[in-house]
Amino acid sequence: MTAHRGNRHGRSEQARLSVLEAADDLLVERGYAQLTIEGIAARAGVAKQTIYRWWQSKTDVLMEAFTVDAREALRPPDTGELVTDLRLHLRGLAIFLTEHDAGAVFRALHGEAQHDAALAARLRTEHLSRQRELDRAPLERAVARGDLPPGTDLDLLVDTLVGPLYYRVLVTGDPVGADFTDRLVDEALRGLTG
Repeated sequence: MTAHRGNRHGRSEQARLSVLEAADDLLVERGYAQLTIEGIAARAGVAKQTIYRWWQSKTDVLMEAFTVDAREALRPPDTGELVTDLRLHLRGLAIFLTEHDAGAVFRALHGEAQHDAALAARLRTEHLSRQRELDRAPLERAVARGDLPPGTDLDLLVDTLVGPLYYRVLVTGDPVGADFTDRLVDEALRGLTG
């Protein structure tokens, strides 16, 4: 297979991935306020102009880095068993948000979104709406299998499952280990499954 050297706009996939990885790493090391395009360019081994040709700001770089990482990491499993699917999914989400560089990027972007309405809208449209569909997938499969009753309010159930996790990660800082996420699943499904 031939290495991709760029598209008609000259964007090299290898350089793009280097920039996204550098942005993740530097955010974790220095924090959002100290992250600069110059620093990203130096770490990635590309010219600053290269970054500005592809992205308008460090926020744009971070949004792309986060959405790429989230797409890869936050797809729920399909074991055919609702409780197992939900437990594995919430454990994975908790680890992603608290231990991965992408989780640090998400927390930083969420913090900035409190003061930037355009960024808040981007987070909702570019990540949260897609993630919500993924979070619903195990529940939709369970309804189709007959493991959840028809007419179950899946949006409310998603909120019940993931809302407390985000609350702890973004607000209280309380732990979100497997014991907590498993309890969320058990409490949310109490009375809904046979």
